[in-house]
Amino acid sequence: MPRILRPTVLGLVLSSAVVAGLIYSVTWRPDAKEVLTVSCPVAAPTLVAGQAIKIMTWNVQYLAGKRYVFWYNLIDGSGPDDRPTREDMAFSLDEVARVIRDEQPDLILLQDLDEEAKASDYQNQLALLQERLVDLYPCSTQAFTWKADFVPDRHIFGSVGRKIVTLSRYQIEHAERLQLPVAESNLISRQFQPKPAMLVSYLPLNDGGQLVAINTQLDAATLNNSNLKRQMQAAAALVDKYESQGTPWVIGGNFNLLPIGQFLRLPAEQRLGYSPDSELHLLWEKYPMLPSNPEATGIDREQWLTFFPNNPSVGEPDRTLDYLFYSPKLQRVEGYVRQEDTQAVSDHLPVVGRFLLPAD
Repeated sequence: MPRILRPTVLGLVLSSAVVAGLIYSVTWRPDAKEVLTVSCPVAAPTLVAGQAIKIMTWNVQYLAGKRYVFWYNLIDGSGPDDRPTREDMAFSLDEVARVIRDEQPDLILLQDLDEEAKASDYQNQLALLQERLVDLYPCSTQAFTWKADFVPDRHIFGSVGRKIVTLSRYQIEHAERLQLPVAESNLISRQFQPKPAMLVSYLPLNDGGQLVAINTQLDAATLNNSNLKRQMQAAAALVDKYESQGTPWVIGGNFNLLPIGQFLRLPAEQRLGYSPDSELHLLWEKYPMLPSNPEATGIDREQWLTFFPNNPSVGEPDRTLDYLFYSPKLQRVEGYVRQEDTQAVSDHLPVVGRFLLPAD
């Protein structure tokens, strides 16, 4: 190597090391499996074998509401809005608390709550929600799905902190975070992107058994959805394990995938990222889901739509992306999507199911 090049090469190496160290210091690298903290007083009741349990899953869109078209809401990234106002987040917070108080589910699976994120004014949204619901839900656990002290994207240009959260009236014995496959990208971009996960909560039963409740949110649909298939394979493998052990389970959340038959009902520009042969089949072929395919595609299908895009070309809920899948050991009593008074709260609508736990 010519002597004159050596300082230049050394400088590049040092600069690269400094940049790599900076990226490492502001980003987050979760383990594949992490034991989580559970907040739950000993006085909280224990589930009883054979009892009914009401479960809600709801992506609350970091309390951003419906008065915006965010940059990521349009396929070309041209949405004009970067963040909601504090006033709109306060409205959504009150509305989320109102709906939960009205429904009073026993178990709530929430997606997209923020903590210390620039886009949501550095709020701790779980703490704000718990202030309004502490008398109903003594037990909780949470897991980050996106976290960084700084993201250099011009629409963010600051911190992110996004969670999935499980609230329960009943004892949660322990919980864990299981990392889902992360979309392929270059080494640098990968450090800043979301890291979807499954939040697994173990609720003891009075007969010595347990109910496993899994909260998740998969990748948003993109032009290359290969990672969504890998995430669904991971979810299916997990519930297969519990089913083979004889343990009742439920998995709910925002799967970002369509039921059978809805693909062709969407306008061509809204189909991008979705597959006619939905990756959800990895679960529905073996396990019941709410809403079921006949419900989501039948004569009353409008009642089962769960997604209302923040997109000016879409004026009403137009697809189903949120579900509760459950073990055949659970017996469904009722199920519905609460649509009538939630469409101004989030771009997702809550899915509610009531089930009977196995009696023995």
